[in-house]
Amino acid sequence: MKASFVKIIIVGGGIIGSTHALAALAAGHEVLHLERDPIARSASVRNFGLIWVSGRKSGTELAFSLRARQLWDEISNRIPNLSLRANGSLTLAINSAEVAVMEECVKKTDAHDRGWELLSKSETIRKNPALNGEYLAALYCPHDATVEPGSVLESIRSYLLEYRDNQNKRKYQLLNNMDIVDVQEFTERVTVTARSGEKFDCDKAIIAPGADHHSLFAEQLSLPALRKVRIQMMSTAPLDLELTTSIADGDSMRYYPGYDVPALTELPAQDPIAAEKHVQLLMVQRLDGTLTIGDTHEYSEPFDFALDERPYRYLHEVASNLIGAKLPDITRRWDGVYSQRSDGAICDRQFISPNIITVTGPGGRGNTLAPAIAEETLTLLKG
Repeated sequence: MKASFVKIIIVGGGIIGSTHALAALAAGHEVLHLERDPIARSASVRNFGLIWVSGRKSGTELAFSLRARQLWDEISNRIPNLSLRANGSLTLAINSAEVAVMEECVKKTDAHDRGWELLSKSETIRKNPALNGEYLAALYCPHDATVEPGSVLESIRSYLLEYRDNQNKRKYQLLNNMDIVDVQEFTERVTVTARSGEKFDCDKAIIAPGADHHSLFAEQLSLPALRKVRIQMMSTAPLDLELTTSIADGDSMRYYPGYDVPALTELPAQDPIAAEKHVQLLMVQRLDGTLTIGDTHEYSEPFDFALDERPYRYLHEVASNLIGAKLPDITRRWDGVYSQRSDGAICDRQFISPNIITVTGPGGRGNTLAPAIAEETLTLLKG
């Protein structure tokens, strides 16, 4: 009799591939997970670790983010060392035009679903006592959370490697340094071929290539709506204050569709550097007290190989003004590239054949949406 599980190969060890592995095991499948590098080192570890519900687009995207947030809680319960922190977020308004956007936002029909509250400055300080700088008000979202980007994949991987089913059988295997060059479906199986010549057979294959749109299924991933985005970020020395929430500035409302209200058109022009580099301030305090700060957005390839120092100085100053004191010095600078559907789709998910599916393109929403994307993929593969 055929086994009740379906053997699945997942190609790609980033947050999308890893949450698909979690979902596949939870559904009772046997999983072989293949990763090109010794450890995943692309966009999944070059980010804020934000699980960001607040600015999601009304409708499907917001519903997805709320479902993913619920799934993150469930994942954290299974993996306590994941270090999920339900710290919420504060988006800070520095002028009356930004306050007006927030006032309209809290009147939206889905404001309750987001948990939005418009806070005065004194109320904001009670929520996050470190914020003693120059701002007028804040929009609070309790659903936002953070994970540690430097360790979240390691925590998930450790759990997966120790996972056993009800019969105490291991159902997960991870192979690193496995560069996959071909995936094909035949009559009764899918065959995955590595550059080394090794071949692996399975019933179904999930390809999670991140921003690599060229190594596998380049023709299918050449959609006009699927693009790469380059960002710049930084980290500071430890701050001797505790940030009890994640922080965003008013410019972030220009980039997140959840803030699409009439008053948005009345915002003043951005600082020239911010406008040129499509800058928004996002700031998260890591468990070691350091601050992760960003970010910029570059949409046109080929991307510059150099890091531009100007947005780093600009963001450091903006964040310092909100805190009310000069932040610690910048200790690290880096960039990253992620895959994004520019038309606002949740992700790019394509059936290459009935049993081969590609999943990429969530943009900067990878951490936020990954568990819900994975859940839907597993549902689709049943059909």
